[in-house]
Amino acid sequence: MKRYRITAFFLALLLSLSACAGGPVPDLSASFSGGDASQPEDPPQKALPFTLAVYPEYSLHPALAGNRANLTLAPLLYESLFTVDASFQARPVLCQGWSASEDKLVWTFTLHAGITFSDGTPLTGQEAADALNLARSSGSRYRERLSDITAVTASQEAPYQLTITLRRPNGSLPLLLDVPIALGADDCPAGTGPYVPAEDGLSLTARSGWWQKNKTLPLQSIPLRAVTRSDELIYDFDSGDISLVDVDLMATNAMGYGGNYQTWDYPTSDFLYLGFNTRSGVFRTAAARRAAWLAVDRDAVATTVYSNHAISTLLPVHPAGGLYRPGPDSLTYDPEGLAAKMEELRLQGSELVFLVNSENVAKTSAAQLIAYQLEAAGFAVELKQLPFEDYTAALAAGEFDLYLGETAFTADFDLAPLLSSTGALNYGGWWAEGADALLAAMQGAAPEEKPVHAEAFFTLFSEQVPIVPIAFKNGSVLTQWGQLSGLSPVRGNVFYQIENWTVS
Repeated sequence: MKRYRITAFFLALLLSLSACAGGPVPDLSASFSGGDASQPEDPPQKALPFTLAVYPEYSLHPALAGNRANLTLAPLLYESLFTVDASFQARPVLCQGWSASEDKLVWTFTLHAGITFSDGTPLTGQEAADALNLARSSGSRYRERLSDITAVTASQEAPYQLTITLRRPNGSLPLLLDVPIALGADDCPAGTGPYVPAEDGLSLTARSGWWQKNKTLPLQSIPLRAVTRSDELIYDFDSGDISLVDVDLMATNAMGYGGNYQTWDYPTSDFLYLGFNTRSGVFRTAAARRAAWLAVDRDAVATTVYSNHAISTLLPVHPAGGLYRPGPDSLTYDPEGLAAKMEELRLQGSELVFLVNSENVAKTSAAQLIAYQLEAAGFAVELKQLPFEDYTAALAAGEFDLYLGETAFTADFDLAPLLSSTGALNYGGWWAEGADALLAAMQGAAPEEKPVHAEAFFTLFSEQVPIVPIAFKNGSVLTQWGQLSGLSPVRGNVFYQIENWTVS
């Protein structure tokens, strides 16, 4: 295979093109939830009611459904014990109190009394336990997230209590419990949320008996536009017949939207990073890995390659969260420093096999940018752009020196799958004395103690450099121009604080 090289001219062209896709791009410098302030060239002339998409042929169950448009509707129909805000803090919703055993293996949660599902059924600990047990069963989209749970049981003495037992300590379990509570396993089960579906399934109506009476909903009725295909969804949004869609604009095979729309980005835990083979080759030493860190222009990746739909990071935790505390000596992008380190470590001419999944344009562009900087410093880089199955097979076989990876952390930022010695995503085989114990202590610590444990692990992390953090992706809510204001979407709930919305 020929070695992959990029000229400076081609790189500039590549980056300029990557910034041209999609609609208006928001300025995220101040807030993750700010809309685009630029003016549309051709403002829409017709006033249409606020309308959402629905796929009638697919399930609306919040744990068992797989259709993204239908799952977007879930927060209007269902509520969870907690929600996770834009700073990755757990905020109670159905839950009014909780406690944990000293070892953080057994948690007890107390629900608000007097809450009912839309069919009149009271919400008790038993209904919540049944919903969570369904959510951790086979076929649920929450199964992996809840895999550390060994039992969810309702209290026999206290009707509004339930107990969750874990197989390993977790001091931040509430961050995993933004799981919608639904009554049963039907395609459209009853929920405790502010809206209920109409009998024909083509509109949502505000509930008169919703328990959060202190919140005023901006809409008493929301029409639903029935769609059957993704191209139909795009056409209906572009024409203004659908008012809002929740999308990942940087996803593989991401759909392209047109028309005049506003973009409201929100932070996610989708993490982009550069991984190393620490068992063999050039990057067996921490010194070589620290040198490669200097080749990663994470700000260019986030702002140009990912078109501002990402935020750069120096640590494998989100910059919006309380665990993000880079040290004063944190390494940053430094091409001149890289060249000096190359000479010091005598790495000039070292051959590198660099893997990237070829199916995602943003990832391949980011890998090309990094490969260019490595080659400019003196490495000989073979950039292998592989289909996903071949890419994962090469990672599993250790047939690489470095790779561009992506993973979605849980909201508690459990780093063990990626960085522990037995982690399923630790393809590079990194191990350091004490690392597993530091990770376990960080995961098991209570929220007020977790930053101290995180700092201890990140001190070792900065010395060893098992991976190079690059960015966290954003999710995006697209809305018709000028129709909505006051949005503050969060991961999993684009209708977060809907009572603050203004609908024109």
